[in-house]
Amino acid sequence: MPFISADGRHLWVRAVGSAEFANGVPIRLVGAFQDISDRIAQRLAMKEVNDRVALATESGGIGIWELNIETGELIWDARMYQLFGDASGGRAAPVLVWNQRVHPDDLAGLEEAMRQATEGERLLDVSEQRRLSGEMRWRATHDVLTGLVNRTEFEARLGRLLQAAQDGGEHALLYIDLDQFKLVNDACGHAVGDQLLQQMARMLVDSVRTRDTVARLGGDEFAILMERCAADQAQRVAQKLCDRMDDFRFVHEDRRFRIGMSIGLVPLDRRWQTAAALQQAADTACYAAKEAGRNRVHTWFDTDLAMRERQFEMQWVTRIESAIDDDGFVLYAQRLTPLKHRPDASHGVHAEVLLRMGQDGGPLVAPGAFLPAAERFHLASRIDRWVLRKVVDWMAALREPARIALLSVNLSGQSVGDRSFHRWALDVLAKAGPALCGALCLEITETAAVTNIADAAVFIDQVRAFGVKVALDDFGAGAASFGYLKTLRVDTLKIDGQFVRDLVDDPLDEVAVRCFADVAKVMGLTTVAEFVDKPAVLARLHEMDVDFAQGYLLHEPAPIAELGEPATMPT
Repeated sequence: MPFISADGRHLWVRAVGSAEFANGVPIRLVGAFQDISDRIAQRLAMKEVNDRVALATESGGIGIWELNIETGELIWDARMYQLFGDASGGRAAPVLVWNQRVHPDDLAGLEEAMRQATEGERLLDVSEQRRLSGEMRWRATHDVLTGLVNRTEFEARLGRLLQAAQDGGEHALLYIDLDQFKLVNDACGHAVGDQLLQQMARMLVDSVRTRDTVARLGGDEFAILMERCAADQAQRVAQKLCDRMDDFRFVHEDRRFRIGMSIGLVPLDRRWQTAAALQQAADTACYAAKEAGRNRVHTWFDTDLAMRERQFEMQWVTRIESAIDDDGFVLYAQRLTPLKHRPDASHGVHAEVLLRMGQDGGPLVAPGAFLPAAERFHLASRIDRWVLRKVVDWMAALREPARIALLSVNLSGQSVGDRSFHRWALDVLAKAGPALCGALCLEITETAAVTNIADAAVFIDQVRAFGVKVALDDFGAGAASFGYLKTLRVDTLKIDGQFVRDLVDDPLDEVAVRCFADVAKVMGLTTVAEFVDKPAVLARLHEMDVDFAQGYLLHEPAPIAELGEPATMPT
């Protein structure tokens, strides 16, 4: 048993004794204590040596043999039998057994090697091999940039913890996504972004217990597995992380960035049957934290309606990806009606391209059903690529290109803020040629443009250099719409339908639309009024000198082929 001596030393003591009895009753104990600290230390040292040898031989695939020089008996370990393809697993045999398995040409060399080994002339140093093996194992389970556990190892540990949870016990999973990380990457470059990720990794490790697992899942996504941790304790840890981030500022040269953490917390217990369902819930909770304002914690609950809606949206992901890969989308178009004589409006069709999703044996799916999921799961930019590519190919194949005066294509906010999309789109436009670009318009919502105003301004100037028109969609929905016109050099204002629907009944809507039209006229911009569904509204727009009207009163969306017949259908 272990003891601590008066001078603070740790001792191992062996107690031996017996009891003395009188009339069957113990009256005293007689015995002695023996200090066996040295013996225990030797035993532990020997175990450590044996463990090291076992690790070295196992990682290096090394077999061990022992030779009794006096008896000639040769002992192999299990690895030796495996190396020689012998499944018998016998333990001892004369040295002759070894010699019989060696090719005659190698026998003399073998005997000399054994002589050197038994006489202490030759040893095998496996230090470098062991180091390399350990490094390879580490790289297979860790993220090189941050030193944290990687996704593969995290999912393995999550699976083990989930299995343990079936027998009871409380654990927790934190799913973490950095807020505003993209700003650092875009403003300072990826090398500086990597420095931020390394700082975040150190902060996460410092904020949890040593037995907890901190992992980098990829990009700016992290996760923490908290073993034997109740939900309220995990909540306190997660909130502490958000509080630290609230005070944190990332500084690079003369720039300061405020970064946040959106954290999804899921109690890990026996209710979860699969790791996939658990991770889905954690991701959903993390997104809910973002939607609630960022740099906060959202805990998953069984009755959380928002979570269930999020899980329903995730079912769209597979359908969207399939539609992108297998051309499962369908292009529709809605015409714009000119309200006054314009040279460019009388010699061709003006229309907006609209998207639908096909489904086997059923009606087409409207974009309102799948675009929210596309936005949330970062698929909107891929959809935009599909649409723009198909529209350009369709226009290039028209028998009478002049029939199309202007064809508008919507771009998502993700594409507006995605510089890789910008490069791709500019390459497509360059190859399309000036004639086609002159008949193309890109529509960007006011909200998307303002959210990514610096990138939007640059991209707008770049596409207009090719002759492409740019429309600011849903104009008036923002809080400072007129101010944006000083930064964004657009060609068209599409007046938000919320001001158009009740134009003849609501004096405020009438004043707003008239104001938008007057400003556009001063700046030399074309105006389009959306959601026109009443003749009275159409007449009032004509009086206000609005250029175009768009809505179901004038044209119900139809397949794009009805705008013009292609010479050959694009592939």
